[in-house]
Amino acid sequence: MIELQNVSKRYITQSALTNISLTLPKGKIIGIIGENGSGKSTTLKLIAGLIQPTSGTILVDGIPVTRRISQYVAYLSELDQLYDFYTVQEIVKYYASQYPDFDQNKAQDMIQFFKLDPTKKVAHLSKGNRGRVKLVLTLSRNVPYILMDEPLSGLDPLVRDSVIRSLISFINFEEQTVIITTHEIAEIEPLLDYVIMISNGQVLASTEVEQIREQKQQSLLEWMKQLSS
Repeated sequence: MIELQNVSKRYITQSALTNISLTLPKGKIIGIIGENGSGKSTTLKLIAGLIQPTSGTILVDGIPVTRRISQYVAYLSELDQLYDFYTVQEIVKYYASQYPDFDQNKAQDMIQFFKLDPTKKVAHLSKGNRGRVKLVLTLSRNVPYILMDEPLSGLDPLVRDSVIRSLISFINFEEQTVIITTHEIAEIEPLLDYVIMISNGQVLASTEVEQIREQKQQSLLEWMKQLSS
């Protein structure tokens, strides 16, 4: 379970999050949604230990978050930060050398699933295939928590479809919890079990997605627009 207790994050010129408290349930696909600049990515980076809160506490399974939390958490950045000089196969081997939990068999299965050329240098891959490589590297880790920051951002529809199918095929939902930040609400909605909406650095609502459909008779996008109005 991931807990944020009275967490605030302030950068030099602005406040990104203001005194938010959240408990994220295990074994679900959780969407953190909101407009650009709402605080979604900051929340994910805090959980991943990439940045530290200005105030408050973040716990992952009762462990205070530091940089070492990476042994429990796999993080997929929205940014394209791959090592261009490696081939696809070489970057897989590099990640396997860095993370003891890295499953090379799963990585090979994903390379085939995405039809990636393992001998091709990362520098020569299309944007869509670079996105697929990032997924291979993230989803091949056997960790309890997978954090994905805008995994569909900037990708064409075919690549988005393969991303969504990979989430269904290569995640162990009995042992792993997935947290996704996105503003691509309609495409990701069918995957989500639980949703948290953030606006201007504050949590507006958090609930089961099924509850929105059954009790409010709304799609996730309609629910989000209603909260924002």
